[in-house]
Amino acid sequence: MRFEILVLGNSSATPIYDRHPTAQILNFNEQLFLIDCGEGTQMQLHRYGIKSNKISRIFISHLHGDHYLGLVGLLSSMNLTGRMSELHLHGPAPLLEILNLQFKHSDTTLRYNLIFHPTNPDEEEVIMKSQMLTVRSFPLLHRVPTTGFRFDEGARAASLISEKIEGMNIPTVFFQQLKKGMDCTDLDGTVYRATELTKPAPPSRSYAYCSDTRAFATYIDAIYGVDLLYHETTFEHSLLDRAVETLHSTSLEAAQVALQAGVKRLLMGHYSARYKDLTPLLEEAKAVFDESVLSFEGNWYKV
Repeated sequence: MRFEILVLGNSSATPIYDRHPTAQILNFNEQLFLIDCGEGTQMQLHRYGIKSNKISRIFISHLHGDHYLGLVGLLSSMNLTGRMSELHLHGPAPLLEILNLQFKHSDTTLRYNLIFHPTNPDEEEVIMKSQMLTVRSFPLLHRVPTTGFRFDEGARAASLISEKIEGMNIPTVFFQQLKKGMDCTDLDGTVYRATELTKPAPPSRSYAYCSDTRAFATYIDAIYGVDLLYHETTFEHSLLDRAVETLHSTSLEAAQVALQAGVKRLLMGHYSARYKDLTPLLEEAKAVFDESVLSFEGNWYKV
């Protein structure tokens, strides 16, 4: 089952060095979610072979332009290309007003159902829940109301041991029950024991997304123990004063957050336009948290 992140944009406010404003695709078992939608996102989707009409949900962290200015264009293009399936949009409450104003003055009527879910910037909330995936939003600390997002996979099924079941003529209707840990008995009284015929279920996976924020302790619990953490690393720590002033994080601070939160890997991004060479940011993070990696546009990262 796929659980991967495609980075579409990892620049901070200014697009530069062929880096684009923030956007990511999350592929969860072929469900496509878009996380933030900076300027140029729809071109990046096209560049990397993602069909926008397959996106079922969009999550917007906050209303700074480098995180949402591509949204109106993307929604309009979906309309022009004949989208009919509903689209769920999660974001700050004022975003709906912005969209309605744009559609009003461009005389645009969407032919698909856009379902808006306002996020709460003040407390953690479950914003989507299915049998296989739970999504939570949680407060971050930035100059405007901002939320992070956490994606938790549901319990995964065990797998059958093929070499054991081969030749046993087990009724196929039993397979799903065995994977769920249930013993089965056929009509002649033969008992098939799940513990003997299956491998243990692999652990569930989790991904957390922290866009623009000062590194602070309040959200540690919200991201605790995730397999992959995306956290902004706008500046080197030598520019801490600038990070404090703009309510951003340094690469060293992001690494400290990853260490304190007990995550498995840190994915870095939201790089300041002052950095053409990102090596200093990576070296600074790895000195604190060795499982730190730079994000690069067009790369998929497994959760």
